[in-house]
Amino acid sequence: MSAALDADDVLRRAAAEVFEAVDAAVAGRGLPALAPWLLGSSPPSTRELARAATGAEQLALYGATVSAHEALASRFGEPAGVLGVSFGEIAALTSAGVWTVADGARVAHDLARVLTTCPGGLTLLSCDESTAAALVAHDDTAGVTVACVNDATETVVSGPVPELARVERRALRTGTTATRLRLPFSSHHPALERQAGRFAEAVRARLRASPRCPVYSAVAGGPYTAHDDLGARLSDCLTRPARLPAVLDRLVTDGFTSFYEAGPGTALTRSACRAMPFGRATFSSPLAAPRPRPGTARPENGEPTAPPLPPVAPVPPAESGPRS
Repeated sequence: MSAALDADDVLRRAAAEVFEAVDAAVAGRGLPALAPWLLGSSPPSTRELARAATGAEQLALYGATVSAHEALASRFGEPAGVLGVSFGEIAALTSAGVWTVADGARVAHDLARVLTTCPGGLTLLSCDESTAAALVAHDDTAGVTVACVNDATETVVSGPVPELARVERRALRTGTTATRLRLPFSSHHPALERQAGRFAEAVRARLRASPRCPVYSAVAGGPYTAHDDLGARLSDCLTRPARLPAVLDRLVTDGFTSFYEAGPGTALTRSACRAMPFGRATFSSPLAAPRPRPGTARPENGEPTAPPLPPVAPVPPAESGPRS
C-alpha cells in the first residue's frame, strides 16, 4: 500500500483522514496510533502488525479499505453499490453510510476481540468446493467445514487445528496444495454461534443509518434488505460460508458489470476473474490510481472527474483475514 500512497495524492489524503478517525475512535483501547505508523516513512510489515496489540492488523485492513473507497469516490463519484466479503463487510457498510468511519473502526476492533475467542484455524486448498468437501468428509476431520469459496481453484476450510493438519496431509496425497493461513483463529464455522451472538450485539449498538446504496454480501449471496437485522447478518460471517462466485453471479444478474476492488491486495480481483466467464464483467485491482478517461474535464483542484463508478468491492485478501 505504501507504493500506492506515494503515487496517488488523492489516496494519501483519504488515508490521512481515515486513519485520523480510526485512531481517535479506538483511543484508550491499548492500540498503537496507526496513522503515523502506517503512513510514515517506514510502515510496518504484516508480521509486525500481527505482533502488535489485538486488533491492530484488522484496523489497518479496515482503514486501508475505507481509504481506497474514499479515494475512488473522490475521484469518480459514489459507487452504485458495494460488495463485502468477510471482514470487508464492515468496510462495505461503512462506505455505504451505515455508520461513520469511527464507528466502523470500533466494530472492526470489536470483531478482532471476538476472534481471539474463536479456536482453530483456516487452510486454503487449491481446489473447488466439491473437492474440498470430499477432503473433509471423513470421521477424523468431522469438525472441519468449507468456509470460503473463492473460485474453482481456491477453497478455504475451517476447523480445529489437529483436524486441519489431517486435511492438509490428505490433500497433498491427492495432489491438492494446502496452505495454512497465518491466522490464529477459525471463522465461517457453525460452532461459533456464541461468538457470533456477542458480535451481533456489538454491531447493533452502533447502527446509525440505512445504507445509501445496495450492499451485497458474499455470505448472504445477495444484497442486504431493509428488513434485515444487520447485527445478525454481519455476524453470519462467523458461522456461515462465503461464496464469491455466487454473489458475483447475482451482482451481474442485477446489472453490475464493472468492479473495482478497494483494499491492500489483488486476491479478490484474481478470484473474481477466474470465477466469472470472460465477457460478463470487468475487474480492476485495488489501489491502482485510476487515470482520467479521454476527454474528461478537470476541476480547479486538478483532479479528474468522471461518471460514477459501478460497485466498489471493499474487501481484504484471504491471506490477511477471513474472507467471509
